[in-house]
Amino acid sequence: MKRKYDIYGIGAALLDTEITLKDADLAAMKVDKGVMTLVDEARQQELIDYLQGHLVASHKASGGSAANTVIAASYFGCRNFFSCKVADDEHGRHYLSDIAAAGVSTPAASKVQDGITGKCLVMITPDAERTMNTFLGISATLSVEQLDEAAIADSEYVYIEGYLVTSETGKAAALRLHSLARQHHTKIALSLSDPAMATYFRDGLREMVGGGVDLIFCNQEEALAFTESSDLAAACQALRSYTKQFVITCGAHATIVFDGTTQHEVPAFPVTPLDTNGAGDMFAGAFMYAISQNHDFVRAASFANRAAAKVVSQYGPRLSAEEHAVLKQAL
Repeated sequence: MKRKYDIYGIGAALLDTEITLKDADLAAMKVDKGVMTLVDEARQQELIDYLQGHLVASHKASGGSAANTVIAASYFGCRNFFSCKVADDEHGRHYLSDIAAAGVSTPAASKVQDGITGKCLVMITPDAERTMNTFLGISATLSVEQLDEAAIADSEYVYIEGYLVTSETGKAAALRLHSLARQHHTKIALSLSDPAMATYFRDGLREMVGGGVDLIFCNQEEALAFTESSDLAAACQALRSYTKQFVITCGAHATIVFDGTTQHEVPAFPVTPLDTNGAGDMFAGAFMYAISQNHDFVRAASFANRAAAKVVSQYGPRLSAEEHAVLKQAL
């Protein structure tokens, strides 16, 4: 019998602000390009003050990597649940309202606490590359207390964002979620999230993988860093010791998928990128929706490539409900 939820996600709850800027601005602010860097609130405000006048998408939107994936899958038609941690502040209340509007169930509303809801500053350079500086706020204390075992047991997949490895309590929550999923025969999907995570937190990510997961999402750079491989072929072979199946996105080049039996290359959807923020999150959400509808990995990756291409063709990591509906027709 089909379970109540398609995906049980866990990750940081962040309010996003997007800013366009030049490479020279990143250099002036001493910001590492193309990766996510954790900062305190004062440093984040310092960056915002420097960049006054660059704001392009400063509307409030619930974000965070796993949240973007779960919300995208929900708009496509999945039934999803999301564990996160927000504060009892304006941003936290907006976050819960926004994620509920997407049709995602969450236990967070009954467990809000004093503190500051996390915020992510997303900086977009003319080459469409996204650079993130994140103040986790109360999300830094996301823990096993935010897990809902009944929902885990009633889900087809759990989806874990690799960013949790940066927090001791977050990593502990991921490890516990892995254990509970195995106990309840729920499949485990893990996103490596960011090249910096795969490089500097490699051991922690491998600990989160534990005895293995069912599906890993990553891009080419993350795959090479995580497996400590010098080429993509070696990385693909190495990934098989960590997961039953995997997906490696390669930007404008073909996506590599391994369905547990056969490895395939699926052509990317041609697009002129404007903003790559959220592309991987959207890919994962679209892919998981497609496999929830019993499509094979090749069909799922083709659909996900199309959805990711739509995201990178405009500013912001999310699409409207109407845009999801139009994309869904292509599946």
